[in-house]
Amino acid sequence: MYLTDHTTLAQYLIEECRQIPDAADLAGLILDVALACKRIAKAVAMGSLAGVLESEQTVNVQGETQKKLDVVSDAIFRHSTEWSGHVAAVASEELDHYRPVPPAYPKGRYLLAYDPLDGSSNIDVNVAVGSIFSVLRAPSDKAEVEETDFLQPGTAQVAAGYGVYGPSTLLVLTLGRGVVIFTLDPGLGEFILTKSDLKIPEETQEFAINASNSRFWEPPVQRYVAECLAGQSGPREKDFNMRWIASLVADAHRVLIRGGVYLYPRDTKQPSKPGRLRHLYEASPIAFLIEQAGGAASTGARRLMEVVPKTLHERIPLIFGSSAEVERIVAYHREPSEPDRESPLFTRRCLFLENK
Repeated sequence: MYLTDHTTLAQYLIEECRQIPDAADLAGLILDVALACKRIAKAVAMGSLAGVLESEQTVNVQGETQKKLDVVSDAIFRHSTEWSGHVAAVASEELDHYRPVPPAYPKGRYLLAYDPLDGSSNIDVNVAVGSIFSVLRAPSDKAEVEETDFLQPGTAQVAAGYGVYGPSTLLVLTLGRGVVIFTLDPGLGEFILTKSDLKIPEETQEFAINASNSRFWEPPVQRYVAECLAGQSGPREKDFNMRWIASLVADAHRVLIRGGVYLYPRDTKQPSKPGRLRHLYEASPIAFLIEQAGGAASTGARRLMEVVPKTLHERIPLIFGSSAEVERIVAYHREPSEPDRESPLFTRRCLFLENK
């Protein structure tokens, strides 16, 4: 039992890592990540005063125009973690390739994959953003790390978490023994434990999805959303609220705290892309956190944590949240398709369809 009014992140990690085999360097790595989150939180808080909100003249490997704060956040993550001898290599949304630690630094036992600033497209309107990270074991039998060493399923993660830069700065973390939340005390400069053994509420009346893509959704997703929108008079016999922040960290945090379900499903908008979210450093760590909090995470077809990524920047569909809701959506995907199914919520009069 932790005293949540004053247990620091360092104290928590020391105690937890005593109970995890071969975790000598894990506490040090998480503290390095926490330092990166503090530095990024400060840069986000300064905003235009620090001149970091403008777009760069560069495009990252994802084909996305980088904001200056994306580049700054990536540099902060690398400089905060690669020097201490805890990591062997890092992989980032903002880097084309993985990056081994420089020869001047000792090589560690872990691989770190991260999205340094998730939701940065919303930074200019002051919406909560965050950082997502995943920790994997580096191979012990190789002199040099290879890209394939990062391509491990979510079940192989040692730790995962995210920082939230909103009204308060939070660090949400799992070491595979439940989910805990730390809040940054700006006076002390320390993350203090404020929630332990977090569990996603089972009952929910919220779902999150980008409704502008409804015309591209697969029938199981259309069916699920239509049933939610039908409210008390529909098959679910209760009213739902739709939420969509377009910041994975912010949406995931709301689901962890209030329950509900988040959908970024496979669709037909860009058939060449099986999904929108990056598997390795977005979907996989979020799925780990959700499962550790008693929820479920799926691609729609299978448990996301069991899927092995094929490339460093592979994209994947992601559905996560309260277990019963995720299981319902997965069941709809398994049912035979009904091409003649017509829901009154998705006809020409539906607000979600374009006028033709």
